[in-house]
Amino acid sequence: MADLDYRPVAHDHEAFLEKARKRKGFSDAYGALGDEYALVRELLGARTRAGLTQEAVAELMGTTKSAVSRLEAAAGKHSPSLTTLKRYARAVGCEVEIRLVPAPRSTKASGRRARAHR
Repeated sequence: MADLDYRPVAHDHEAFLEKARKRKGFSDAYGALGDEYALVRELLGARTRAGLTQEAVAELMGTTKSAVSRLEAAAGKHSPSLTTLKRYARAVGCEVEIRLVPAPRSTKASGRRARAHR
Protein backbone atom coordinates (compact mmCIF):
# COMPACT_ATOMS: atom_id res chain seq x y z
CA MET A 1 0.00 0.00 0.00
CA ALA A 2 1.25 3.46 -0.85
CA ASP A 3 2.50 5.58 2.06
CA LEU A 4 0.18 8.58 1.83
CA ASP A 5 0.09 11.63 4.08
CA TYR A 6 -3.56 11.94 5.14
CA ARG A 7 -4.77 15.42 6.13
CA PRO A 8 -8.57 15.61 6.52
CA VAL A 9 -10.24 18.92 5.72
CA ALA A 10 -12.16 20.43 8.62
CA HIS A 11 -15.91 20.62 8.05
CA ASP A 12 -18.44 22.20 10.40
CA HIS A 13 -21.57 20.29 9.42
CA GLU A 14 -23.87 22.21 11.75
CA ALA A 15 -22.71 25.58 10.33
CA PHE A 16 -23.25 24.21 6.82
CA LEU A 17 -26.78 23.07 7.71
CA GLU A 18 -27.65 26.36 9.38
CA LYS A 19 -26.72 28.26 6.22
CA ALA A 20 -28.30 25.71 3.85
CA ARG A 21 -31.64 25.60 5.71
CA LYS A 22 -32.22 29.20 4.68
CA ARG A 23 -32.52 28.10 1.04
CA LYS A 24 -36.03 27.38 -0.22
CA GLY A 25 -36.80 23.65 -0.36
CA PHE A 26 -33.56 22.56 1.33
CA SER A 27 -35.12 21.24 4.55
CA ASP A 28 -37.66 19.07 2.72
CA ALA A 29 -35.03 17.68 0.34
CA TYR A 30 -32.52 17.08 3.13
CA GLY A 31 -35.12 15.37 5.28
CA ALA A 32 -36.10 13.03 2.45
CA LEU A 33 -32.47 11.88 2.19
CA GLY A 34 -31.87 11.54 5.93
CA ASP A 35 -30.91 7.86 5.86
CA GLU A 36 -28.54 8.32 2.93
CA TYR A 37 -26.82 11.27 4.62
CA ALA A 38 -26.52 9.27 7.84
CA LEU A 39 -24.81 6.45 5.94
CA VAL A 40 -22.39 8.88 4.29
CA ARG A 41 -21.55 10.40 7.70
CA GLU A 42 -20.87 6.90 9.05
CA LEU A 43 -18.60 6.03 6.12
CA LEU A 44 -16.62 9.27 6.33
CA GLY A 45 -16.34 9.06 10.10
CA ALA A 46 -15.04 5.49 9.98
CA ARG A 47 -12.46 6.34 7.30
CA THR A 48 -11.33 9.42 9.23
CA ARG A 49 -10.96 7.42 12.47
CA ALA A 50 -8.93 4.83 10.56
CA GLY A 51 -6.70 7.62 9.22
CA LEU A 52 -7.08 6.38 5.64
CA THR A 53 -7.37 8.17 2.32
CA GLN A 54 -9.85 7.17 -0.35
CA GLU A 55 -6.90 5.74 -2.28
CA ALA A 56 -5.89 3.55 0.67
CA VAL A 57 -9.46 2.31 1.22
CA ALA A 58 -9.77 1.56 -2.49
CA GLU A 59 -6.57 -0.49 -2.41
CA LEU A 60 -7.75 -2.44 0.64
CA MET A 61 -11.13 -3.06 -1.03
CA GLY A 62 -9.59 -4.04 -4.35
CA THR A 63 -11.34 -1.22 -6.21
CA THR A 64 -10.66 2.28 -7.49
CA LYS A 65 -10.56 5.63 -5.71
CA SER A 66 -13.42 6.83 -7.90
CA ALA A 67 -15.58 3.90 -6.70
CA VAL A 68 -14.86 4.83 -3.07
CA SER A 69 -15.60 8.47 -3.85
CA ARG A 70 -18.98 7.52 -5.38
CA LEU A 71 -19.77 5.36 -2.35
CA GLU A 72 -18.99 8.22 0.04
CA ALA A 73 -21.16 10.60 -2.00
CA ALA A 74 -24.02 8.12 -2.28
CA ALA A 75 -26.77 10.41 -0.99
CA GLY A 76 -29.54 10.18 -3.55
CA LYS A 77 -27.38 8.59 -6.26
CA HIS A 78 -27.62 4.85 -5.68
CA SER A 79 -27.86 2.31 -2.88
CA PRO A 80 -24.65 0.39 -2.26
CA SER A 81 -24.95 -3.37 -1.86
CA LEU A 82 -24.47 -5.03 1.50
CA THR A 83 -21.38 -6.75 0.08
CA THR A 84 -19.86 -3.39 -0.85
CA LEU A 85 -20.62 -1.94 2.59
CA LYS A 86 -18.97 -4.98 4.24
CA ARG A 87 -15.85 -4.60 2.08
CA TYR A 88 -15.65 -0.89 2.96
CA ALA A 89 -16.17 -1.65 6.66
CA ARG A 90 -13.37 -4.25 6.68
CA ALA A 91 -11.05 -1.80 4.90
CA VAL A 92 -11.56 0.84 7.62
CA GLY A 93 -11.43 -1.65 10.50
CA CYS A 94 -15.16 -1.80 11.19
CA GLU A 95 -18.10 -4.18 10.91
CA VAL A 96 -21.53 -3.53 9.43
CA GLU A 97 -24.42 -3.69 11.89
CA ILE A 98 -28.00 -3.90 10.63
CA ARG A 99 -31.02 -3.39 12.86
CA LEU A 100 -34.74 -3.18 12.27
CA VAL A 101 -36.24 -0.67 14.68
CA PRO A 102 -39.98 -0.58 15.37
CA ALA A 103 -41.63 2.39 13.70
CA PRO A 104 -43.62 4.80 15.82
CA ARG A 105 -47.23 3.62 16.04
CA SER A 106 -50.08 5.65 14.72
CA THR A 107 -53.69 4.68 15.32
CA LYS A 108 -54.29 4.22 11.60
CA ALA A 109 -51.27 1.89 11.15
CA SER A 110 -52.16 -0.02 14.34
CA GLY A 111 -55.65 -0.71 12.97
CA ARG A 112 -54.22 -2.10 9.74
CA ARG A 113 -51.85 -4.37 11.68
CA ALA A 114 -54.65 -5.63 13.88
CA ARG A 115 -56.78 -6.49 10.81
CA ALA A 116 -53.82 -8.20 9.13
CA HIS A 117 -53.36 -10.56 12.12
CA ARG A 118 -56.98 -11.81 12.12
